[in-house]
Amino acid sequence: MWFESAMGTLVPIVFWVAIAAIVIAPQYFKSRDRQKLQETLRVAFEKGQPVPPELIEAMSSNVTDRFIPTPDRDLRRGVVLIAVGLGLMGLGYGLWYGLMSVEEIAAYITGGTVAGAGAIPGLIGVAYLLLWFTKRGQPQAKP
Repeated sequence: MWFESAMGTLVPIVFWVAIAAIVIAPQYFKSRDRQKLQETLRVAFEKGQPVPPELIEAMSSNVTDRFIPTPDRDLRRGVVLIAVGLGLMGLGYGLWYGLMSVEEIAAYITGGTVAGAGAIPGLIGVAYLLLWFTKRGQPQAKP
């Protein structure tokens, strides 16, 4: 049927367009907002209006400042990643339990694989918690 072949082609295209939209759209809107702000500042400056120094500092500051690792960020990431690992472990257990009524070997393989995949983010979360634990008493560097 023509519908099945069209869906076979359309689904991957829609998937990649959605991924591109998720990545590109925020950058586009952030750039547009920044351009509008610069235009407003230019008009205010031309008319002789005072421009708040905080606004000029905010525009000239490095936007990568928010990506500087802090102990609080390590704690949050660690807790979230451990929760993701535990969620995948629970999913693996649920798949194992559900598939045991169908095929025992398939249940062990599927459940073990999914639960084992949960160990990856879980252990990365443990590493973040260790980083948080070692950094929590140190003074933070100013960017």
